[in-house]
Amino acid sequence: METVRRYNGIIRPQFTPVLITELTDDEVFVFGSNLAGQHGGGAARIAYENFGAEWGVGVGLTGQSYAIPTMQGGVETIRPYVDDFIAFAKAHQELFFYVTRIGCGIAGFRDRDIAPLFADAVGVENICLPESFVRVLS
Repeated sequence: METVRRYNGIIRPQFTPVLITELTDDEVFVFGSNLAGQHGGGAARIAYENFGAEWGVGVGLTGQSYAIPTMQGGVETIRPYVDDFIAFAKAHQELFFYVTRIGCGIAGFRDRDIAPLFADAVGVENICLPESFVRVLS
């Protein structure tokens, strides 16, 4: 499998990097949040401190961040937000989205729990998934 891809004329990694410290202007950091938008730890804190996530906004795009709530219940409560994200990404081909291992940190889920929610993102050229999610989906 290729380790890189080209999107909008820029070479990008095949999988979401484990550590993201900077983004180009068209890149978006996709992270797990809580509905209250209290970005106190994990990837949410990184999004807040580095990529424009707004305190109090727990869903959707702010700055170069896209919040997907993962702290409100079981996996099925996350699905509608993932579906909304995939639709948003498809509608915004000018952007490239790095999906982190949402829900697999503070929220306590496993890759095998969350990855199936992203099955419809496989093959969407402007969505980059973690390698661990892709392995589950393969």
